[in-house]
Amino acid sequence: MGCLFGRAVLQALCGPRIPGLLVRPSYGGPSWPQERTLVAVKPGGVQRRLVGTVIHSFERRGFKLVGMKMLQAPESILAEHYQDLQRKPFYPALISYMSSGPVVAMVWEGHNVVHISRTMIEHTDSTEAAPGTIRGDFSVHISRNVIHASNSVEGAQREIQLWFQSSELLNWADGGHHSSCSPA
Repeated sequence: MGCLFGRAVLQALCGPRIPGLLVRPSYGGPSWPQERTLVAVKPGGVQRRLVGTVIHSFERRGFKLVGMKMLQAPESILAEHYQDLQRKPFYPALISYMSSGPVVAMVWEGHNVVHISRTMIEHTDSTEAAPGTIRGDFSVHISRNVIHASNSVEGAQREIQLWFQSSELLNWADGGHHSSCSPA
C-alpha cells in the first residue's frame, strides 16, 4: 500500500518514518484487532497548552479518539491509578501535582495503540527521552513529564474503567477515513 503523498510531504506531515510506529487505517484490506489505551495530559501539559499537540500526534498516527474529558482529578481516582507507587518517596508529591490543576483524559483506539503510544511519549525521565517524542520535546523534569499513557493492554483496561464510564466512550465509524501516514 503506497502513501498518498511524496516522501518529503509525508515527512513534513508525519515526521520521520520509524518502523513499527505507524498504523494502517481500518478501511478495506486486513482487519486487525483494535486496542484501547488511556492517555492523560497532566496538569503541567494542560497549563502549557499542549493538549492540541498531543491530540494531533495521535491523530496523525491514525488512531481514533473515542473518549475525552477535562477534569480536576479526584484524589480517590489518583490513589487507585497510582496504587503501585504508594510506597515510593515521591508519591505524595505526585498526588499533589496531579491534583494541582486539570487533567485531560483521553481514550484512543487502534491497532497496537498501547505499545505505539508508549513509544510516542517515551521514557518517564525527560533527560532520557528522545527528541521527537512527546516527553523528549515537552517535559522539563521527571516529576513534570506532561503525559501519561497506559503501559499494557491489561493496565489500559483497568485505567479506562477507572477514569471513564462506559457511556462516555463512543463506538463510531470513521467513514472509511484513512491516514496519510500508513506504511507502504
